[in-house]
Amino acid sequence: MSHSPLTPQTPLTDLKVLELGQLIAGPYCGQVLADFGAEVVKIEPPGKGDAMRQWGEADDSGEPLWWNVIARNKKSLTLDLRQTRGQDILRELAGQADILIENFRPGTMERWGLDYDNLAKVNPGLIMVRVTGFGQDGPYASRAGFASVCEAMGGLRYISGYPDRPPVRVGISLGDTLAGLHGAMGALVALHHRERTGRGQVVDSAIFESVLAMMESLVPDYARTGKIRERSGSFLKGIAPSNAYPTRDGRDVIIGANQDSVFQRLCRVMGQPKLAEHPDFATHRARGENQQAIDDLIAAWTHQHDAQDIVDWLAEAGVPAGLVYRAPDMLADPHFQARESIVEVPDRHGKPLPMQNVFPRLTESPGQIRHVGPALGEHTEAILGDWLDLDRDTLETLRRDNVI
Repeated sequence: MSHSPLTPQTPLTDLKVLELGQLIAGPYCGQVLADFGAEVVKIEPPGKGDAMRQWGEADDSGEPLWWNVIARNKKSLTLDLRQTRGQDILRELAGQADILIENFRPGTMERWGLDYDNLAKVNPGLIMVRVTGFGQDGPYASRAGFASVCEAMGGLRYISGYPDRPPVRVGISLGDTLAGLHGAMGALVALHHRERTGRGQVVDSAIFESVLAMMESLVPDYARTGKIRERSGSFLKGIAPSNAYPTRDGRDVIIGANQDSVFQRLCRVMGQPKLAEHPDFATHRARGENQQAIDDLIAAWTHQHDAQDIVDWLAEAGVPAGLVYRAPDMLADPHFQARESIVEVPDRHGKPLPMQNVFPRLTESPGQIRHVGPALGEHTEAILGDWLDLDRDTLETLRRDNVI
């Protein structure tokens, strides 16, 4: 693992972004843009900052770790948007910005006079990314929308888990991250539109729709056939073999061999080449109809061998297979190391902190991690001085009045 300084080729270095988001959805959008070089200024309430500063596991010093990832590459500016002077400063900053990200409940920015129409008067080219649970309009727009609820309404929760148990959630706030990612994509599309027209616009990224977008053919399947996709546990119905299989040393190995030629290769590794010719298993549809039988046969074989041996044999034979990784497995894996999928970044005390790298990878203009999440208000005076030319007396007055 290594940490490299920012290269001049980082593609978004000419962009100025204001992030008014909090928690995960809006800030993840900001993280993506910051990772590719944008100057992302995170606006936080004076005194307490974003609640994300307190989330997740803490290190030995009591400092939460997640903040270092979701706020990496960003600058922190404290500003009280509930005060008229704070709102005025935000309008001035928006006049200098390319993108503004917010994920307050719909109507909040309007109450502060910071809605898109008002900001566009100052900066017609501004792109406003609005991330919410249910979008900016419709009967549910005013509802609070956490990822857990929106994942359920977007279709993900119902199909997650086992058929004989209640739906489960994925162990991360996936809906928030998907909405942030869609927001970042929308911002880049809007930038391309601005290049041609000179006009900014609003990017409306709803968590429930970001989840819905991932639901494959779930809706048309029902609309045309009346079939509702159900929970199926560790496999997908009709896709076989593709499951988690037990091994002699107590680990699970994931094997995906649901294509005819791949299944034939799996059967050869198992020492049972004739299985691939059996009428119950010879075609994709036949394997789907006999899913349990084929899983039982494969599990009987995997149970006789150690997990790593199985993965090595199948990799050599061209059969997709892998172990179920936890963090220590990722850190030790030579492929992760060779690709620098995890890099060490110095924290604010200079101690190396491993975290996921920037993805996707670009050959000519890759993103990079410049620093971990900033201290609260670390860049307040520098930004207000650089962007708005505010002098020291003005800054001291604002600080005394708790505006910054």
